[in-house]
Amino acid sequence: MSSFNKEDNEFGSLDQLYQEVILDHYRTPRNKEPISEADAQIEHENPFCGDQMRMRVEMDGGRVAVVKFDGKGCAISQASASMMSELMANKPVADVERMIDEFKAFMRSENELGDEFGDLIVLEGVQKFPVRIKCALLGWNALNACIASASPLDVDAAS
Repeated sequence: MSSFNKEDNEFGSLDQLYQEVILDHYRTPRNKEPISEADAQIEHENPFCGDQMRMRVEMDGGRVAVVKFDGKGCAISQASASMMSELMANKPVADVERMIDEFKAFMRSENELGDEFGDLIVLEGVQKFPVRIKCALLGWNALNACIASASPLDVDAAS
């Protein structure tokens, strides 16, 4: 599912490609817009750098139907939220929660990302900078809290 493979590129061109993907999602973020109706909405802030994010979800029968965000922040926080919002739409809550846990472990260098994560591998370089990990995880933590605050009927409907 990923549009590129680590082994297919030289180190320098891989870094450049990663930067291009991150900048593309930063400059043209996907799903960065308010939604009129949301089943849950959460605001999170990274106190270390001032990044701010409002995450909103619409639920549909135990699925995370729509993920939208807005706010301000660095390229890492905004690109990560943009990629995540595309990935998580129309997924069962259990899959979203599992993928959030897997991505957090990836950012702590505890695992590799599977193909289902697509281009999120571009954030691998962030692992080397612990302060920036908080930027990459801001949207993921906000989505996790958003799901937790949604109506139990929305979250449990697929069970």
